[in-house]
Amino acid sequence: MLLVWFAASVWSIIELRINIATFADSIGNAANFVSRIFPLDFPPLGEILAMTGQTLAIVTCATALSVVLSFGVSLAAARNTSPGTPWRWAARAVIVVTRAIPEIVLAILFLRMFGLGGLAGILALGIHSIGMVGKMYADAIEDTDAGPRDALRSAGATWWQQISGAVVPQAMPAFVATALHRFDINLRASVILGYVGVTGIGMELSLAMRTLDYSRGMALALFVVLLCIAVELVSGAVRSSLLGEQGSGSRRPWWRRIGRSSWVTEGPRRTGARRDANGQFRVTPPWTPQRIRTTVYGGLAVVALVASIWASGIDFSRTVDGLATTGPTLALFFPPGTGGIWSELLAQLVVTVQIALAATLLGLILAVPVGILAARNVSPSPAVAKGFRIFIVTVRGIPDLIIAIIFIVITGLGATAGALALSVGAVGLLSKLIADSLEETDVRVQHAVAAGGATRSQTFVAATLRQSAPALVAHLFYQLDVNVRAATLLGVVGAGGIGFYLMNAARVMQFDVVTTIVLMVFAVVMTIEAVAMWLRRAMS
Repeated sequence: MLLVWFAASVWSIIELRINIATFADSIGNAANFVSRIFPLDFPPLGEILAMTGQTLAIVTCATALSVVLSFGVSLAAARNTSPGTPWRWAARAVIVVTRAIPEIVLAILFLRMFGLGGLAGILALGIHSIGMVGKMYADAIEDTDAGPRDALRSAGATWWQQISGAVVPQAMPAFVATALHRFDINLRASVILGYVGVTGIGMELSLAMRTLDYSRGMALALFVVLLCIAVELVSGAVRSSLLGEQGSGSRRPWWRRIGRSSWVTEGPRRTGARRDANGQFRVTPPWTPQRIRTTVYGGLAVVALVASIWASGIDFSRTVDGLATTGPTLALFFPPGTGGIWSELLAQLVVTVQIALAATLLGLILAVPVGILAARNVSPSPAVAKGFRIFIVTVRGIPDLIIAIIFIVITGLGATAGALALSVGAVGLLSKLIADSLEETDVRVQHAVAAGGATRSQTFVAATLRQSAPALVAHLFYQLDVNVRAATLLGVVGAGGIGFYLMNAARVMQFDVVTTIVLMVFAVVMTIEAVAMWLRRAMS
């Protein structure tokens, strides 16, 4: 199967004409593009702060919405908390469907219902995020220790008391870390939603690029990149702090000491039953420094959420009117139709798959050495590993949309630009996954092989690579899955594939064609996931 994937990827690269001749032909366009973007034209400070505030407000509300919805879905999806098998399968179906429907399709639907503004972006990002957040929450719940819940059950606790008293406290670090990670993803996704009318930086960027105002457009793109990298670094530090870092020293910079005492997981310093002044057993926890700190963090989160709702520009009067038109709006999308271009849709779906295949292979070629050098247990030195980790964070911080715009201007509209843009993004994600998988291997096996006289390279191949091979194959197909959906989105800005037809169908209000395109992409994604699951089982 891996040979089939490799052959298909090479064929895709050839078909898309990703070669030296294409780059040579684009040198003139690149020089012209560079001459037109300088000097960069940044908007006035007040204007750019307002755009940033609105974008962050939309992303914050969307992430909060996804957390709330995903919590209920994950309780039904997890084996140890699900009320029954039908509930579990229904919840898993919700996770799969929401993950497969691109957020831009949801944005088109909600813009039709609620008009331009932030609400459509919040709902689109929030509902699409259930696919990832709900799955990771369910996995975290299934990983919790059954002992505390059994103890509460034996004491007569209700189902909800068992969940709130035993399951949630154990899974809370994973809940918070997943939410922060999703915030990063939603921030990048919010930019592309600007192309369909969601307010914020993305809308201003799309207006600048459509009017060929490259100096303003690239200034905004640079600002988006810096914003994404800053958010990635801060959220990454908070995630590491909450989840704990083995072997970390006490002399850490301030941003690494956020929540340094693992406020979510740390238990009370004293154990045993406590009594109040009247000699009765206390049924509420005492106000320890940990509880005060947790309460302060929770209060700040609530304040940030309320401020985000206010700043996102939700028009509540239009919200009520939009809800009243839910039925007629949904009816526009069913039954699915082809618009008389079924053969063209099939051909463009093949192009989308080609973009994903080519991008995955090109990204893998660069991601393998980067990931190996970023793994602390394989890298020649900690300094080298840290340097490549910083490189990975920097690459991951650049949204695919920004890279796609640059390649479109240089190479022209079409699939080549999409494949090259996604390959750059694949380097960031794949190299991180490769480095993490190598670091998660059992070092005792490596030490045993090395003690037998094996060289460094022999130890890597015989011990480290062999242990991580199933995970690496899974990451490869996960990246292919991500690239198929991302290729659909980038088609919206002219990067080729079926996404271009998706955008056109939405513009001319052929919503039945939109549904057909979504079902086609859904079928491809499900096929890739089925192949990936089969491979993981075969290699495990």
